[in-house]
Amino acid sequence: MPESDTPDVTPEPSGSEEPVPAAPGAGEEIVIIGAGPAGLTAAYELAKAGRRSTVLEATGVVGGISQTAERDGWRFDIGGHRFFTKVKPVDDLWHEILRPDEFLTRPRMSRIYYRGKYYDYPIKPFNALRNLGLIEAVRCVVSYLVAKVRPPKDQSTLEGYVVADYGRRLYEHFFKTYNEKVWGISPSELSADFGAQRIKGMSLFHAVWEPIRAKFFGRRADRGKQVTSLIEEFEYPKYGPGMMWERARELVEADGSTVEFHRTVTGMRRGSNGVEAVVAEDADGNPREYPADEVISSMPFARLVRVLDPPPPAKVVEAAEGLRFRDFLTVALVVPEKDGFPDNWIYIHSPDVKVGRIQNFGRWSPYLVKDGRACLGLEYFVFEGDGMWNRDDADLIELAKQELGILGLTDPATVETGYVVRMPKAYPVYDDGYQQRVKVLRDWLEEEVPNLHPVGRNGMHKYNNQDHSMLTAMLTAQNITKGTDHDVWSVNVEADYHETDSSPEAWVGTAQDGSGTGRDAPVVPAGN
Repeated sequence: MPESDTPDVTPEPSGSEEPVPAAPGAGEEIVIIGAGPAGLTAAYELAKAGRRSTVLEATGVVGGISQTAERDGWRFDIGGHRFFTKVKPVDDLWHEILRPDEFLTRPRMSRIYYRGKYYDYPIKPFNALRNLGLIEAVRCVVSYLVAKVRPPKDQSTLEGYVVADYGRRLYEHFFKTYNEKVWGISPSELSADFGAQRIKGMSLFHAVWEPIRAKFFGRRADRGKQVTSLIEEFEYPKYGPGMMWERARELVEADGSTVEFHRTVTGMRRGSNGVEAVVAEDADGNPREYPADEVISSMPFARLVRVLDPPPPAKVVEAAEGLRFRDFLTVALVVPEKDGFPDNWIYIHSPDVKVGRIQNFGRWSPYLVKDGRACLGLEYFVFEGDGMWNRDDADLIELAKQELGILGLTDPATVETGYVVRMPKAYPVYDDGYQQRVKVLRDWLEEEVPNLHPVGRNGMHKYNNQDHSMLTAMLTAQNITKGTDHDVWSVNVEADYHETDSSPEAWVGTAQDGSGTGRDAPVVPAGN
């Protein structure tokens, strides 16, 4: 599988003949790398504590994968972001940043396209039986029972984990193809840890029983105890998730911090107590040095290690080089409103097309689209630099049009225009051995660079959703400003954060009921 990470960048050596010029007004301060949810949350929390910071963002926009891209008045949510959390401090922060009238309450609807048919999710037994057919449904049940009697011997992989829980046939129907699209490798090569994070708390029995109970007994599961994938509505900023982070930037800068765009970190000069200065290049390649007492980093964990000067030991560098990322691109197509669909998104499990998921942006918010038109976002999971990534925009738009036709969603001739948005480093790859590699990096950093604090999904190479990425930043800010000792690495992406207890200890992974924001990969059959 091709390496998706960026090439090594040699940092500006310390003590060079021509010193790197210092940033105007820079002194001892906190440097934050990345203006995504984690980086801006850290800056926001620090500002509330009276601490200023400098945020260095490599691109020209805020939000990272939570940005809202805009083309000709159309707005695109990169991946789909539901604002739903049981982390009360995060929910409170969302509503500090945006006013109540800037949120919409949206219904959740998604389906799976598989073998020419659409499966409802949350799963509806009669819909599933009708689509699968009675004989295949019985086979799936038998396969499930066989897995319970004779589970796979190797459950350390994602394949073994899912087969043990749901049976071979359900795995083959509703998990294998989609995850191969998402990750670019077989689920037999992925760590079971990913499955434990994303689908723990899911139960085949409850997935079937809850809809039956609601239909025939008029009862619904308590919202506070629903598993992630079963939430039925969520909040959403009216102009997309990027609206949250555009406003956060304004608030941070109003409090005296700065956000600098097109600043690519190429070096971190460290001394006996950790990082002493961060070196970043502007769009023209001109380096600048930012002295710092503390550094909060959401840049890709593997690349973070590579820019340290002096460099870490060979075993640490080797561990970093083993961490990979999955990238993706969205092809947004404008079609007549009648050619849209009622879902927020549809998972495409068909191996006949390359697209993995299709967003309907107007179902997220009518403010993302224009009257009389729908905008469909076809998502392709790729590796940066591969054939799909490097394909011309016109070719990608034509491919997406044809795949809409293959899926029977709309006539390609009705597509009025299209746009391509590429998103590098979208997902850390959780392949076999990634946990050990992360541990090597983490242990060395904690010992040798104690003032360097990784946060967020890419910064920690951990499957964090937006709210959990924010939580790692909030706890890190408390560690810096209040002298607390929160273990940020204990934040669990699927922990049950006790809503009755606002203490930080209640936010770190304790229970295991599967509650969270709900962006799981689909399993039985589907999910968010």
